[in-house]
Parts: sequence; C-alpha cells; structure tokens
Amino acid sequence: MSAPIRIFLVDDSAVIRRLLTDVLSGDPALEVADSAANGRIALAKLLAVKPDIVILDVEMPEMDGLETLAEIRKRQPRLPVIMFSSITERGAAVTLEALALGANDYVTKPSNTGNMTVALQRVREELIPRIKAFCRSRWTPAVAPAPLNRPTAPAPVSRSGLLPVPPRLRQRVDVVAIGISTGGPNALVTLLSQLPANFPTPILIVQHMPPIFTRLLAERLAAQSPLSITEGAAGDTLHPGQVWLAPGGLHMALDRQGTQVRLQLNQNPPENSCRPAVDVLFRAVAEVYRANVLAVVMTGMGNDGLKGCEAIRRVGGQILVQDESSSVVWGMPGFVAKAGLADAQIALTQLAGEILTRVRTAR
Repeated sequence: MSAPIRIFLVDDSAVIRRLLTDVLSGDPALEVADSAANGRIALAKLLAVKPDIVILDVEMPEMDGLETLAEIRKRQPRLPVIMFSSITERGAAVTLEALALGANDYVTKPSNTGNMTVALQRVREELIPRIKAFCRSRWTPAVAPAPLNRPTAPAPVSRSGLLPVPPRLRQRVDVVAIGISTGGPNALVTLLSQLPANFPTPILIVQHMPPIFTRLLAERLAAQSPLSITEGAAGDTLHPGQVWLAPGGLHMALDRQGTQVRLQLNQNPPENSCRPAVDVLFRAVAEVYRANVLAVVMTGMGNDGLKGCEAIRRVGGQILVQDESSSVVWGMPGFVAKAGLADAQIALTQLAGEILTRVRTAR
C-alpha cells in the first residue's frame, strides 16, 4: 500500500484547520502532515513538512494567500496548491488572481449552510477528489495562459480512435459550445485569446464555478481576448463573435424564436453535482442547432458533458476534446474520448486553430 498523501493546511482560523483535519483524516489515503496559521509560518515549515499538496487560505494576516503562493511557486514550482476561498466579491477576485499565478484549483468555504454535517459533507465531496487527482501521479503542471494574440503555429496532434469526419462532409457550424472545469480559467485565456474578434459564430461556455466567480471570470477573459465576453443573462440573443459564460448557480439553455436563438437560464436540480452543468447546455445546443454544433470538452474533473456529447453525436454534430497531456485533469475530456465520441483530441495550444478550421468549413 502506498504512503498517504501528505497535506499541509494553511489557514488563520483554528476552527477551519480543525474542520479540515477532521474531514481529511477520515480518508485512509490522506494525512494532514502539519498546519500553519499564516503564510509566513507556512513558508518557514515548508521544507521540513515535505507536503505532497498545500491547502491555502486566501485571506490571512501577516502574509496572505497570494503572497504565500508566489513564494511557494518560487521555491517549489511543481507543488500542488488548492486555494480555500470564501464566496465573496473579494474572495472570488483573489482566487482568480491565485489561479492566474499558478494555483492548481480552489474550493469555496461553506457558508450559510446552518448545518455542520452538511458543511463537512460538501467540503469532503469537493476537496478530497481534487487532492487525489493532483497527487495521483505526484503532480502534473498547471496550464499557463498563452501570450495574448500570439497563436501557436499548427502542429501534429494526437487523435482518438474515432476517425475525424473528412472536411468535405462536415456540417456547417452555427454555434460552438464549450464545457470546462478544473484548470479552466487559464485554459480559457489560452483558447479565447487566440480567436479573432470577427469569429463567425456565437460561443457558449459552461465553466464549473459558483456565483460571483463567473461574473468576475467573464470580465477577466474579456480583458485578455479580442472577443466580446459576458456572463449570460436570460433573453440574450445569440450572434456571431459574442461569448456567453453560464452564470454560477444557473443552468444555461436555449430557446429558438424564428431565426433568433435566445439564452434561457434556470435553477433546475444540479446534474453531475453541477449547476451550471455542461450536459444541460450540450443537450440544448443539440436540440436547437442539430448537426450544426461544434462541442468542445476541455480540462476538468468528473464526467459532466458525456451525456450531452451523446446527444450531439446523435444529431450529427462535431466534438473535440482537449488532449490528456495539456489538461490539468483529464476527466471530462477523457470520458468523452474513451467513449469514442470525439472527432479528435487536440492539444490546448492547437485548439483555437482547429476550432477556426472547422467553423470556417462549408461557410
């Protein structure tokens, strides 16, 4: 049996440190090796603790999460770090900044649950799978954003077992739908910064994130891409060159009225423990656009998007997945590829070029 994963907890709250220790110690594959009340103490202990992963609070006295993360990245660039963030405007903003600086992922702190059992269960469900995913092979580097407006030249890419549809037989693409989760913010910067402002179709994105986070992410992406990018609102009419990000806490669907297609948002039950869920969006684009859909499944944990890809495949749409080597976690794209649903597996730096090629075919 392999040694337990060694976890280093860094949080200024003794209550949170105890809560996390209780949650994590209940799994025999995990061990809380040590803890620290702020970043300065954590950095002093880091070499001695020799952790496999760090759980890092965002807001702390003396040395906050961003300062601590920056120093950890200098000393141990390959050490996985998961931010533990509050669902507030500041917490969301700092967490997104941490992801841009090299944090691997984040988990939000329980809030307004009114039930400690429920709070513990939510942390257990969200945090433990992430720890195991990042430490399964003792760390795969995070994806860094590509330079703005500097597309990488096309190069050979790996392909799934399913042969790509020859270009002359491909359907026209009228919409691009993207599903993404763990590692998503940086991967989206890389992808969207390489697409032109005159992109010929609407782009719809489900990124697994809570409210507030999605709005701030849309603003960050808009600042780093030539495209117009906003958080989706009910009734928005789709048009080419516009990107809509599903709001946290709401599923994103579609409604066709004549020649116009509008966004619809709802609070139907979560699917795959997610709201927004990729499956909901993918089913909607399959129903409204039929074969004229290009779905893209990118880095992420779990299998959200798999059933939606089945729906898209049934109506004749195209499906791309991000390849394993460039994914932070090859869960969502891996499930689709292994099910034989993907037309191709594409490296992140080549994904924009592949999407453009397919969108421009038959136009």
